[in-house]
Amino acid sequence: MSLTKVTRNYQITIPSDVRKKLGIKVGDILLVEVEDGKVVLKKSELELPLLPGGKGLTVEEIEETIIEGIGDDE
Repeated sequence: MSLTKVTRNYQITIPSDVRKKLGIKVGDILLVEVEDGKVVLKKSELELPLLPGGKGLTVEEIEETIIEGIGDDE
């Protein structure tokens, strides 16, 4: 069993052994449910939605562009 702490923003870190067992990666979507007084996290097969704007960019593509832009200024 692993322990995690709730931060002041009500966030938690999923322990690495649990992430590895479930194959959870950055950007994955998790379902959060309450079952019999327990919080249950389930890995979802949903993908991140495309952002509006007509270009069909994903969050990852936008982040990569931002990082590239920061690198251009140096």
